[in-house]
Amino acid sequence: MTKHGFDGFVEGLCARFYHETIGRPSIAPGAYFRMLLIGFFEGIDGERGIAWRSRDSLGLRELLGYAWPR
Repeated sequence: MTKHGFDGFVEGLCARFYHETIGRPSIAPGAYFRMLLIGFFEGIDGERGIAWRSRDSLGLRELLGYAWPR
């Protein structure tokens, strides 16, 4: 998903909000933003619903960068 550098750009913007050693690793900011867009366009208003929908669709997993390698 880094074809146009979106993920690197967003990670650079969000880097100051992440701590290197405290807490759990989070979802990559680029993937999280794309998940929010999925929720908006599909009318899903909860994070659990967005996560379920993203997990259920192979196309959405590929969009998010979580598809199995071919």
